[in-house]
Parts: sequence; structure tokens; C-alpha cells
Amino acid sequence: MKRVVHAACPHDCPDACGVLITIEDGRATKIQGDPEHPVTRGFLCAKVAKYLDRVYSPDRVLCPMRRVKPKGATSLREGRARTPVAPSNESAFERISWDEALDEITHRLRRIVAEYGPESILPYSYGGTLGTLNSASMDRRFFHRLGASQLERSICSTAGEEGLKSVIGIKLGTEPEQFAHSRYIIAWGSNIHGNNVHLWPFIEEARHKGAKLVVIDPYRTRTAKLADWYLPINPGTDAALALGLMHIIINESLFDADYVSRYTIGFEELKARAQQYPPEVVAHWTGISADDIRKLAREYATERPSVIRVNYGIQRSEGGGMAMRAVTMLPCLTGSWKDAGGGLQLSLSGSYGLNKEALEMPELMQKALGRPARTINMVQLGSALNSLTAPPIQALFVYSSNPAAICPNHNEVVRGLKRPDLFTVVHEQFFTDTTDYTDIVLPATTFFEHKELQTAYGHYYLQVSDQAMDPVGECRSNVELFRSLAERMGFEDKCFRETVDSMIDRALASPNPRLKGITRDRLEREHFIRLNFESAKSRVGTDAFVRPAEQSSAKNADPFLPFADGNFPTPSGKAEFYSETLKRQGLDPVVAFTPPNESRHGSGSKAGFPLELLARKPDNHLNSSFANLPSVRAMEPLIRDLEMHPTDAEARGVRDGDRVRAFNLRGEIVLKARVDGSVRPGVVAARLDWARFSPGGGNINALTSEKLTDLGNAATFYSVCVEVELFRA
Repeated sequence: MKRVVHAACPHDCPDACGVLITIEDGRATKIQGDPEHPVTRGFLCAKVAKYLDRVYSPDRVLCPMRRVKPKGATSLREGRARTPVAPSNESAFERISWDEALDEITHRLRRIVAEYGPESILPYSYGGTLGTLNSASMDRRFFHRLGASQLERSICSTAGEEGLKSVIGIKLGTEPEQFAHSRYIIAWGSNIHGNNVHLWPFIEEARHKGAKLVVIDPYRTRTAKLADWYLPINPGTDAALALGLMHIIINESLFDADYVSRYTIGFEELKARAQQYPPEVVAHWTGISADDIRKLAREYATERPSVIRVNYGIQRSEGGGMAMRAVTMLPCLTGSWKDAGGGLQLSLSGSYGLNKEALEMPELMQKALGRPARTINMVQLGSALNSLTAPPIQALFVYSSNPAAICPNHNEVVRGLKRPDLFTVVHEQFFTDTTDYTDIVLPATTFFEHKELQTAYGHYYLQVSDQAMDPVGECRSNVELFRSLAERMGFEDKCFRETVDSMIDRALASPNPRLKGITRDRLEREHFIRLNFESAKSRVGTDAFVRPAEQSSAKNADPFLPFADGNFPTPSGKAEFYSETLKRQGLDPVVAFTPPNESRHGSGSKAGFPLELLARKPDNHLNSSFANLPSVRAMEPLIRDLEMHPTDAEARGVRDGDRVRAFNLRGEIVLKARVDGSVRPGVVAARLDWARFSPGGGNINALTSEKLTDLGNAATFYSVCVEVELFRA
């Protein structure tokens, strides 16, 4: 029997693709994009196009496993015929039943709670899935009811999000379809062609009509190579550039005085601050010439509509929150929010407004503790595992994440994971860097194998992802795992018996007017539904903004212009060039540029580590996801390279292809030098990879730090200084 199932990709990408999965006799035989989806339009990224390789990989974890050898060993004992990735020579795990696994986990958790208290248990999860239920529902209920420490999930995006919200109040922005109507497009720290590929056709449509694409990035990305104008910038100096643009726009009266007067506050304070950033000063910080700064400011302010696609690259430095705040001010200054095809996009996730409290039930914490539990920042896992007391972390429960690969300060994380007294459980699809140090491994489903409610942060379409097939082996979803654990722990609360369909209904039962009329039944029939937006006229006119006729849920929909008439959900009701909220937090209420400590302009380069490191994400992995699949690894030929500028290589006697050692006080990694034009002088770049693929057993995060950003307590992956030398074994 053959059937086609509608699903949605839940991986950590803005696009949340509509997917069609062909099932024949219970087995998935084909995956393709849904051609009716208005944004993703029937094509998939290269990695998800190979998703059958993931579902049916010989390296899938198919049953619960218990460690029988010391932490650090990677291979398996009898009970699993297939060979795991990068095995050692000795068996490390044995097969056990789900009953045995759940009994052992609950026995250990009860014992730890009795001796150390529930806050000695730490859940650790992030973007392995962005599905609403499997990322944050039954798991949160379980750990709230247990009284475990709470995790501040800030490793990726919170600095940029806080910077954005400090100006406009919410995570909203320009919908991707409108980029087709833009005349001037800036990709700022955004490798669209590499990690937001479904936006690219809209940009190409605009370029065919005469639009210009400008890329600002310290690395020559895929997108930069395709740009009309590429501006390489020194890492961590984006706030300086934005202020330099504002200097020109304000002083040459290129701003929209009417929009600024009506819908913003703090213009006079911003005008005064911008005077401190003339092009010549900004050129010193950024490495972009003063003439190019003037040209960029004038073109951006006068070509209409103009739009900025900014991504999280700019916020992964010490001043990342303020950098995003500064960039967000630009469309408020020029009034480009009024235009279809204008404005800015970082994240659109603030539009969905699902009933998350009903899903997560934080009130359950009162039953366990009678108070809120302590919170631990996920960026600082190494310190938490090794140094935290009162109580110390005695159990770590990892799901939807691979901290041994993705966490900064890798060596400290691994040191903590190796603790013989730390009880670690990992719920995973594959054996990873983190499972090398776990006590129990539990088999997890892929999105083919469970039902889900799917939002997006790069478009405005809500989707139900239907279960396409039975789970392979003994795999269970996050929802089913934590439901089983709650039962084993004796939690009698009704919420732990709630069905998936009921939780979807509960999530949709929200006061958010954009969800009005959107029900599970409708989603199951229509597969994707655009959120409800008020009509808005635009300078291109609604007739020019018609989606394909077959897309009934979006047919003839007007463009969504969230801030054409102000309506900013900030404390003042206006776009805030000056923020009293930030002032109360002891932060600059306007915006300023402070060089990162670990940068060419900070003390890091003066401590014997003169090169700025870009610890990049690969184009064809999603953080650490997909990194183990041979078909996907083949698309990342530079994964073990350190990219250098010829000037820096020559000064160190390094030639293309040499093995080099990149190091600082936190650690080192050995890579192959690639001497090309991908980076500027003073910058080196390397890609994130699993440590188990390195002969030395480490990855680029051996060099990154636990230092947090100025806003949002996020990671500073791009504020790192290193030195490089020829490797001598």
C-alpha cells in the first residue's frame, strides 16, 4: 500500500519546510518538498533531501543501552548488530529493555533527590527539534514536577532577540515573500544561501527586477560570493558600522522625519550618540573604508524598499545584544517599515503566541519545591558540572542536544561529563560525542515517527506534521519518554496522561488573535495555515502581492506590515532609540560600540593570541545534527580546515595544506591550513564538528569561552582570540 503523508521539518532552521513523505508497506521510500507551501515551494535543503539516510541509517540507536565500560569508550556490546560511528576496540554498552532502563533511571533519580535534593538534577536540551511538543511540553512538566534545576536555554539566539525586542518590542519582521519586492537587500551576518535557502528565490526574483544584494560578513560565505557587493567586516564590530550608517543618514537628513516623529522615541539622544561615529572612526573599527560606509548609508536610505536580513552571526560576540539593537534601529530611522519589501527580519517567532504555559505547566514546580527552582545557563555547563555546589549537579538528562560537541569551553564540559559520580542519561537518535560519557542511552524518534505542531521563525505559516510511520526499533518520542518516566516516578497528575492531540488543542487555545480560527482539525485538513494579520496597504499595492492561486490559505493575502503605523509593543508604544528598561538594568539606554575583549581591538590580541577566530557552523550541518551521516559529510570538504589569510600564513611559515595547531589558554586543536581569500588578515575560521571525528578527540569549542553576551546571556562563539603555528607531532 502506498500513501503520501504531509509533514514539516522540525530542525533548527528558519524555513520549517512543508514536506511530503511517501510510505510504501510501512516504509518511507521518498521525501520531497510540498510544492503547495507558499514559502518553501516544493524543494528541500541538501541535507533534508537525504533524510532517508538518517531515518534508516545503520547507526541509529534502536534500543535502550547501558554503559558497561568506563566513560569515554564508544562502541557497543552484543544486542546491536550495526557498528556505531567511530567505535573503539572494546564494547562500551549492552542492550537492556525499556523497563530496565526506566527502572534504573527512576531508581537513580530518587536516590539522588533523597541525598542531594531535586535541584541536583539538570535537564539539558535545545534545538535538536523545534517541534512545539517534542521541544517543550511533557519534558518541562516532568522536570517542573520533579523540582529539578531549570535550564536557561540561551546558547543560540537570545542576545539578538533581546536586542531586537529592546527596540521594537517583539520578534516580528518582514515576511519572506516580501523580499521579492525589495530594491535594496542587505544580508548582515546572514548566510542565506547556506542556512536560509528558501528565502533565496525571493531575493533572486527581486534581483531579476533590478534589486541589489549587499552582504556584510567577516567570512566570504556562499551568499557573499553571490552578492552584488560584499563588505568584509572585522568580527564583533557590527554596532560600530550601524552607528556609522546612522551618522550619515541623520547628518545628511536621509531619515524619515515624519515616521521618526510619530513612531519613535529617543531620536535626539541617538543623534547625539551617532556624532561619535563618523565614517573615519568607524573604518578603524570595522575595516570597511569610510567611502564604502558613506556609500552604503546613502544607498540603503534612498533605495526603496530596502530590507535587512540579519541573522544570529552578529550577536555571537561580547557586544552582540547591542549590535542587534543598533541594526534594528535602521529601518525605524528610515521608515522602511512602511513599505512592502522593506523593514528587517531576524526572527518571526514572536507572531505565533501559542499557549506555552499550558504545555509546560511551570506551576507544577510548587508541588516539588514550593518555590521556583534555581536556573543554570546552558552556555556554562562546564563550570556547572565541575564547580557548582549547594547542591552539585549529580544527574544530567540530555535530549535534543549534543553538549559535548556544541558547548563552549569543550575541555571543561568533557571533564565534567567524565565524572564517575555523575549519572547521565541521553535520549538520542545516534551515538554522539555526548553519549561517549553517558550511563544510559535511550532511542529517539525522528520527525517521520511522531506527530507534531510546527511553527517557524522564518515565515508565518503554522503546520501540523503528521506521523508518517511507526517508530523504528524501540524508539520513543520525547513526549512518550517523559510520559513514561512520570508514570514510573509515581506522578499522578492528569497532565502526564494527556494525548498529543489534546496538547496540540491546548497549545492553540491561546488569546493571540493571530491564531483565531486556526484549529487542529483545520491544520490536519489544510496542512499549513498563514497566521491572521490585519490588512495593510503598501506602496506596491495589494495586486502585486498575490500568492499562487492553488494556495488557498494564502490566496490574495495582503502583505503583513507589522509596524507601518507604529504599533510597537514596547513600554512606550514606540520604537525605542532610548530605552528606560535598559537604563534600569544598568545598560546604555541608547547604543554604543565597545570592542570585544577578545578581539584585535581588545586585550585578547595583546596576550599572545593575535588572531580572531570565527568558530563557524558548517553550511550542511545544523549545529551538530547531520554531522555523522556520510552523505552529508561529503558536502563539507573543509570541515577539518583552518582558513587563513595569506598574510597571516606567511608570517607563521604556513603553507596551504600544512597541519597547524590553533591554540589559546583554554585548549588547542590541530587542523589543516587552507590559505585562501575566505577571511581577512587577522582572522582565521574553522567549522564545528563532532569531536569523535578528530584524531585528537576535540573540536573547535576547545577554544571558545563561557563568557556571556551583554544582553540575553548568550554564548560568545565569535569573540575568541588564538595563535596558530605549524604542528609538530
